[in-house]
Amino acid sequence: MTLEQLTDLVSKLIEHLGITMSGISVLGGGLPVGKASRTVVAVQSPDSEMLVGPNGEHLRALNALARRMVEKQHGEEAANFLIDVNGYHEQQMEVVRANARMLAQRARLFKHEVEMPPMSSYERLVVHELFAEDPEIETRSEGEGKFRHIVLGFRGARPTTTDPRG
Repeated sequence: MTLEQLTDLVSKLIEHLGITMSGISVLGGGLPVGKASRTVVAVQSPDSEMLVGPNGEHLRALNALARRMVEKQHGEEAANFLIDVNGYHEQQMEVVRANARMLAQRARLFKHEVEMPPMSSYERLVVHELFAEDPEIETRSEGEGKFRHIVLGFRGARPTTTDPRG
């Protein structure tokens, strides 16, 4: 799927919802996300509250619908994109990063594990990547379904065991 086709699909989808758009652009065309890449379709709209919805619910649904439509026509690989409205998603990711940094400081200070609240798979990915190169903080996901969350641990806090068998 080309970037023009993706932009056209998102524009038509939003138009069918009766929402006014003041602009649409594609950022990255493959922003690095782990080993994969993600394209961000940035939508500007004066009706952002309607598109985003309470706590981002409408935006999550819009993303799910658009990805499903692309998957059906072009395959799963083509559905690696994200629709962001007036920078809402990126603001939310900055909040997640700031919270993770604060909790990581707590893990460093007290040298023990700290649990984050449940979050989406994308939010967990952002946190895992945030600490991927950190020599003191390790991350792991725990829980199931909507209760899946990240545990931040201080690497030095892990008890070292010596295997008597050599």
